[in-house]
Amino acid sequence: MTRTIYRLTPKDLAVLEAMLMRRRAFADAIVPMLERKLAESNIIPAGMVEPDIATLNSRVVFRINDGAPETRTLMLGDASAPVGFGLPLGTWRGLCLLGMRAGQSVVAERPDGSRERILLEDVAYQPEAEHQAARTAAQRPLARGWCTAPQAIVGPLAGAAKSGRQKATIPALRRHDRFEGA
Repeated sequence: MTRTIYRLTPKDLAVLEAMLMRRRAFADAIVPMLERKLAESNIIPAGMVEPDIATLNSRVVFRINDGAPETRTLMLGDASAPVGFGLPLGTWRGLCLLGMRAGQSVVAERPDGSRERILLEDVAYQPEAEHQAARTAAQRPLARGWCTAPQAIVGPLAGAAKSGRQKATIPALRRHDRFEGA
């Protein structure tokens, strides 16, 4: 029986499974770590992922052994990221951090037999948490004092809008009626 120490989204799972299939074909040294990661993971629906779980495209703060904290974004590849910004999942450290919870540490064994302790200190940004926050904000009622009816916005400007003098003002006002506390 394997223990569960990682939490993956369905997207993370699909990425790792595809990576495993490709890497097995080339007898890559990272295959045992991929297999272990998949065996020790629970799959959590994207809307249910806690904000302190490192998922694909999360910005994470971590330490290697007792070194200085490093901040990187977990990504599929590093071709589009500036140097030092991204941490590809195809690296030992990137793969190790995926699915970890802030405060969790693991010891990763590398192919050369050396070990390093990886501590995930913080998940500074997580796309799933950002999407959930945006959905929650969109469902909140507007604050008192805000115009809720488009007629209230357009009404006073109707005469000016017909003459063409303030057409640009109407979309700007409508854009603000959707944001609370902007």
